This record gives sequence, structure tokens and C-alpha cells, in this order.
Amino acid sequence: MMAIKTPNPTDKHVGARIRMRRLMLGMSQTALADGLDLTFQQIQKYEKGVNRVGASRLQQIAHIFRVPVEFFFEGGKALSPRQRELVVLYLSYALEDVRALSEMGSHFLQMAIATISEEASLDTPVQPIQTTTPH
Repeated sequence: MMAIKTPNPTDKHVGARIRMRRLMLGMSQTALADGLDLTFQQIQKYEKGVNRVGASRLQQIAHIFRVPVEFFFEGGKALSPRQRELVVLYLSYALEDVRALSEMGSHFLQMAIATISEEASLDTPVQPIQTTTPH
């Protein structure tokens, strides 16, 4: 009987980071695949961690996304593999919701979303906005 091969946690993390960045840029799997001369199915496999992304391919993806290669490995050590998977999944869906909100046309909302997206990609924590409530 053949053993079922499960994706490596690092491959899953890298794939999840690819998905998150692609969604942050509003890019489809097909558009990324076209830029890499692949099928969108291959991008799906990368994003799920089913197929390992080779070093040269990861460098191509980093170039398309305009991020350093290290971006795909960030946040991978402090959390368990399951926690990383859940955080990246949550963030990628949250970005989809934010993108839908931005299509409403408010310039202020679009600026706020752009700021949040930039802050989400930084290594340093964002300082909370101080608000006061009326007494």
C-alpha cells in the first residue's frame, strides 16, 4: 500500500503567502500563471502547497509581485503550521472583503485600504489609532 504524501508545512506556508500577495494585488491565478507561462491549475497547486515552488520560479514570482524572495518565508517560525495556515487563510479572505469594499468608490475608503494593505506587508507592528469617546 502506498503512503499518502502530505504537503510540507514550509511549502504550504510559501503557497499561502503567494496566495495572500496575489490577492493583495488584485491579481487572478490566470494572470499570475500567464506571467510565469504556466496553467492556473499549477498556481492552485503552488498556493495549496501541493507542489513545491522551485527557487528560480519563486524568484520569478517575487519579481512579478515586486517583493523580495524572503517575503514568502516571513512569519513562518513563530506559529505552528496549523496556526500559520489559519492566519494566512483569514488574511487572504479579509483582503477579498476589503477589495469588495474599495469598489464602492469612496476615495477615503480606498486610501484607508491602501494604507492597511501596505501596513499588512510590513514586518513592524502598526501603531493603533488613538480615539476618544464622548463622555
